[in-house]
Amino acid sequence: MLPNDHPHALLVGRVQTADGPAVVTLRKGRVIDITSRDVPTMRDLLERDDLVAHVQNTQGADLGSVEAIAQASTEAPVAPHFLAPSDLQAIKAAGVTFAESMVERVIEEQAAGNADRAQAIRVKVQGVIGDSLAGIVPGSDKAMQVKAVLQKEGMWSQYLEVGIGPDAEVFTKCQPMGAVGWGASVGLHPMSHWNNPEPEIVLAVDSRGRIKGATLGNDVNLRDVEGRSALLLGKAKDNNASCAIGPFIRLFDDHYTVDDMRNAELSLNVTGEDGFVLQGRSSMSKISRDPADIVAQTIGRHHQYPDGLFVFLGTLFAPVQDRDTPGQGFTHKPGDVVTISDDRLGSLRNVVRLSTECPEWTFGTGALMRNLAGRGLLA
Repeated sequence: MLPNDHPHALLVGRVQTADGPAVVTLRKGRVIDITSRDVPTMRDLLERDDLVAHVQNTQGADLGSVEAIAQASTEAPVAPHFLAPSDLQAIKAAGVTFAESMVERVIEEQAAGNADRAQAIRVKVQGVIGDSLAGIVPGSDKAMQVKAVLQKEGMWSQYLEVGIGPDAEVFTKCQPMGAVGWGASVGLHPMSHWNNPEPEIVLAVDSRGRIKGATLGNDVNLRDVEGRSALLLGKAKDNNASCAIGPFIRLFDDHYTVDDMRNAELSLNVTGEDGFVLQGRSSMSKISRDPADIVAQTIGRHHQYPDGLFVFLGTLFAPVQDRDTPGQGFTHKPGDVVTISDDRLGSLRNVVRLSTECPEWTFGTGALMRNLAGRGLLA
């Protein structure tokens, strides 16, 4: 679960202890609790101007080896176990940020969420716009020319509007503290029968819009629900355990920079209890919108986030490999093990369940504040 160069990586995260959530860092394979009255939450840590020095120099309590805590981070976890590294931050996501995967989004819309119609529509759509729209800069003159052609052909789509238009799609993925961490179950709404994982880079951003680090995320996609209507996006995206983030935030420093994140190569592996294996990749170098522009479109004078935010950056991956019926492509089955990896960020592993079968989310912001106050951590 660790980066290949983890001895040089400055990693921070959150662990559930017997006393409550703790802010942690990793040192020589040991998970160190650096929670304090100055830094009771991840939000407070990421707000610091001396973030890197604080993490490097703060003494803390040894909670155990990363391997031992990972083994305890299962669908039925025991303390200590890993949590999502976010706490008070808003969890936002940008959609259709890779022009190359946009064709599948258009197909979802044209099929109105019906997997049986997808293959026939895929052939028709590709006849008009090709396999992808790679190389088009959103909002550029060329993008507007493509828009005019597609409108004439009757193939314009809301997904193309946010994919090659000037304005990014940014939506709320889940509520603060609603994401799950490494090892937990990730949930599918039971109304969905056509869905897939989405391997993504997730940025940790403070209240002033400064990008402090990056981690991995699974922005679970309910293709049939969203495909029926864009107005169902909230229902499709925000459910119990509907996204995973982790295992750690890798802070930007001399060993890992924003440009390293821009060139990340994500890999995806889905292994089902039926023996089915799906593999995929997502290359950040092919993103159509620069991550800094996505952040700027999300936070600024037009919208403040006093506790900061985490931003999913979208994915190049769109599965078309058939799992059962020819022409219907891929969809999840309960028990699928999803692993999202990047050499510099580690691996995020989760098991797929229905949202109604995942543990209920009961520990929210109010519970966190009461817990921290009881531990004497609030100034």
